[in-house]
Amino acid sequence: MKEIAKKIFGYFDERFELENLVHFMSKKYVPVHRHSIWYYFGGVSLFFFIIQVITGILLLFYYKGSSDLAYESIKFIMSKVEFGWLIRSIHSWSANLFILSMYIHMFSVFFEKAYRKPRELTWLTGAVMFLMSLAFGFSGYLLPWNELAFFATKVGTDIVGAVPFVGETLKYFLRGGEDVTGATLSRFFGFHVALFPGIFTLLLVLHLLFIQRQGISEPMHSEKSEEEKKTMPFFPNFMLRDLLLWLLVLNLLAILAVFFPAELGLKANALASAPAGIRPEWYFLFMFQTLKLIPGHVLFIEGEVLGILLFGVVGLLWILVPFWDRKSSRGIRNRMINYIGIAAIVFIIILTIIGLM
Repeated sequence: MKEIAKKIFGYFDERFELENLVHFMSKKYVPVHRHSIWYYFGGVSLFFFIIQVITGILLLFYYKGSSDLAYESIKFIMSKVEFGWLIRSIHSWSANLFILSMYIHMFSVFFEKAYRKPRELTWLTGAVMFLMSLAFGFSGYLLPWNELAFFATKVGTDIVGAVPFVGETLKYFLRGGEDVTGATLSRFFGFHVALFPGIFTLLLVLHLLFIQRQGISEPMHSEKSEEEKKTMPFFPNFMLRDLLLWLLVLNLLAILAVFFPAELGLKANALASAPAGIRPEWYFLFMFQTLKLIPGHVLFIEGEVLGILLFGVVGLLWILVPFWDRKSSRGIRNRMINYIGIAAIVFIIILTIIGLM
């Protein structure tokens, strides 16, 4: 077996000079310290994105992106196509785990201050990819054209419509008209399978190039000298560990997909009343719940508009954190940044739990 592997490698090495690539990768090192575990969540996010692409392509073989056929095509996939129910469940669960891993990766980078010079663009591309992952979730939620997705999209686009100055234009653009209709479904289908994957892939390539060029950052609070710092080769040591974690995550994904399969519910009906307790997916729930808790009017501003403005300002400050947190020194400033991150996590968790209850 070893000889066969050598011959295969030799065949490709002769044509593509793989030895140079292996040598290049072996010269890349990954820092080893007590926070190293967080490095792997970037790879886990990449793994879930790959799963999304593969299962999404498989679903496209049977899915019909129109209001007349979308629900029936999903029903056909789940009941008639061999292992169709499993592919859809894997796609659904991997979407949720993809966003969860993106959350974890983003906050781990934030706490390690890995956004600071010279990695500002690495943070910016990652932050935009995180927003894209939320856009993936929002656009894909409508595609089954079931009752819950229909009214959740209606509520979501109504919230977009409350954005000052450009809200109504954005809402009309997203819906493809005045209301959520088949045109909205077709538009979301195009976003989900063409526009968003294209933008995300471009950002992903840039993100990986930046990391490859600059290397993986080390915690800024490390007191060790250059001689004392431990490292491991990226290839094969770190890569093999990454692949082992991918295998474990794949097992978790399979268990969730088999024992908790995705449901379909009732077909969307624009004439029906909205189901009780309608709410968005968990990753939007803290924002939705916050808007519900804000009073109808605060001074002369509508509560919903105020909430959207606050989320917009906070989101912009979060994305631009490399440009307002330029200090590399330790002390009070670093602790304040950590407190901001902890407060954000606590806020998201508590409001999400309240929303679920």
